[in-house]
Amino acid sequence: MKKGTIILLAVVGVLLLLVFNGCGSYNNMVSKQEGVSSAWAQVENVYQRRLDLIPNLVNTVKGVANFEQKTLTGVIQARANASSIKVDASKLSPDQIQKFQSSQGELSQALGRLMVVAEQYPQLKATQNFLELQSQLEGTENRIAVERQKFNDIVKEYNSYIRRFPQVLYAGMFGFDKKGYFEAVTGADKAPEVKF
Repeated sequence: MKKGTIILLAVVGVLLLLVFNGCGSYNNMVSKQEGVSSAWAQVENVYQRRLDLIPNLVNTVKGVANFEQKTLTGVIQARANASSIKVDASKLSPDQIQKFQSSQGELSQALGRLMVVAEQYPQLKATQNFLELQSQLEGTENRIAVERQKFNDIVKEYNSYIRRFPQVLYAGMFGFDKKGYFEAVTGADKAPEVKF
């Protein structure tokens, strides 16, 4: 064989190897990106469950005479703010996740204040409907924590994959960007102060 033919075959072989490697990497990145989108949908699903429980909780609490209107208004406003934040699964940047997490955190704080105030009303605590809603909210908060952890695990796998060589070359070419994580809320590293 001629030297030129051997070089041509080697170049064609390398190009074919790169094409097949690129196709495989691209397909894996698409699968992992879909996994992130699916995990995000599940996170939104459990947050939506919490949003759906709040009107029933507010209506149950409204039935108690003299219940603090400011607390109820705070919960209603926080729910409206949280439900207005929509994040596109294809654009899960750290800023978008932080914005979503912040609005949900405000709702969590408002619900926490509602539960603290509700403790001052024995007739409310004795209501079966309130107890069931409180239990469902607690279960939903646990589901949220589990789904956020699953989401972070899948995002870690995706981010690690697209940053490895040679995928990093293809990720940049095809627009596969790093996704954001759920992170601890500022101040979560400090234990709350309890006074009696």
